[in-house]
Amino acid sequence: MELKEMLKDVLKLVFLMIDEIVVGIFLFVILPSAGIRVPLALSVTVIALLIIKDIAIVPSFGQILRKKAEVGIEALIGKEALVVEDLTPEGVVKIGNEYWRGECINGKAKAGEKVKVVGAKGLKLLVECRE
Repeated sequence: MELKEMLKDVLKLVFLMIDEIVVGIFLFVILPSAGIRVPLALSVTVIALLIIKDIAIVPSFGQILRKKAEVGIEALIGKEALVVEDLTPEGVVKIGNEYWRGECINGKAKAGEKVKVVGAKGLKLLVECRE
């Protein structure tokens, strides 16, 4: 593993454990210096519950962080589009409520047919037509 990746992982772990660190400092440093004694069993239980909470949420949190943002024209690649204006080889396609210029990379498609977006060239979608 590369050093940069390792540093990223360490930072993620520190940010994930920031609540345990703050609560630990509060329970073991700040309260005792103010003359308030918290039983060790209670302090350890609180920290353990926070760690269990982290273990429970890490899998879903990790999936969210790894998920690629779906914005821009790149997010349309792989989606199905409806041909609105014949692609001979260029025309208009519709994805959701949006109309795009489209270019069929492997033939032609008539209005009403479905095509698959395989790429983009500028603001034009490149689509595969079913022959």
